[in-house]
Amino acid sequence: MLRLWSLSQRPPLCLRLVHSSAVASASPAKEVAPPVPAKWTPLSVRTGLIARKRGMTTMWTEQGQQIPVTVLQLENCQVTANIRTTRRTGTVYHAVQVAASDKPLKRTTRQMIGHFKKAGVVPKRIVKEFPVTEDAHVPVGTTLSAIHFVPGQFVDVIANTIGKGFQGGMKRWNFGGLAASHGVSISHRKIGSTGQHQDPGRVFPGKKMPGRMGGHRRTVQNLSVIRIDTDLNLVFVKGHVPGIDDAQVLVRDSKKKMVFPSKHNQLKGLYEKVLPKGIDDLPFPAGTDLMAKSLPTVIESPSYRTSPFIPQDS
Repeated sequence: MLRLWSLSQRPPLCLRLVHSSAVASASPAKEVAPPVPAKWTPLSVRTGLIARKRGMTTMWTEQGQQIPVTVLQLENCQVTANIRTTRRTGTVYHAVQVAASDKPLKRTTRQMIGHFKKAGVVPKRIVKEFPVTEDAHVPVGTTLSAIHFVPGQFVDVIANTIGKGFQGGMKRWNFGGLAASHGVSISHRKIGSTGQHQDPGRVFPGKKMPGRMGGHRRTVQNLSVIRIDTDLNLVFVKGHVPGIDDAQVLVRDSKKKMVFPSKHNQLKGLYEKVLPKGIDDLPFPAGTDLMAKSLPTVIESPSYRTSPFIPQDS
């Protein structure tokens, strides 16, 4: 299933027009080999995507297993810049700038209008950059697709949590509160004492107390990709994702189950464990809309569980 990506990465044909008067005096040209398409390596770090959280639903496998999934949708996600910055230490910082969700021209600042015009894309609502390796730069103006993520791999999703406003200690920190019996005068949900005696005579910094809850940037790690739909640009991930519905989220390859283990197992010679089970390769440097046209519209990750409805051989 996943070997189809290698078939879609074919080098384009290069045509050159030469005037007829130069044909007679032209010398035989040397044959130039076509450019080799980029190949993913265990040391490569790909760019991420910007998607919208559309909500949650339930999926069922052939074995009858129920899987709660979150539906993420890409909205015209395009590359707007490739960043190369030299640090003071002499190393080079590489990143890919990605923008998503079209925005009206009249609501865009002149500075951003010039930036998007230089990249050859329409104005966008959100612009983010993802650190990558040197070989993972993507041409500016490329439209990214849901095919960027392979069903069966793991991803990290970054988003802002739902704001809860000012909350008490029981809801914010899961305190037990005071006794619910007689003798507690309207103090059932109080947090109790917050300090000591005259020495030190203050409340230590970081004390868990009532305050504003939610609205923070959080990362949910190691979510499995269950299905992708290139027709609607949908990515189905297992589990929950922070944020409200229609919120913008950042999706990238999982660091703990994709990036670091791939490099570690490659150096140890465990080549069969470089990628998760059932995955042979990853779209590199990114999964584009042109690549999606040569692949099936809907791709699901295989289920390796045994069916509970089929009797097992003893």
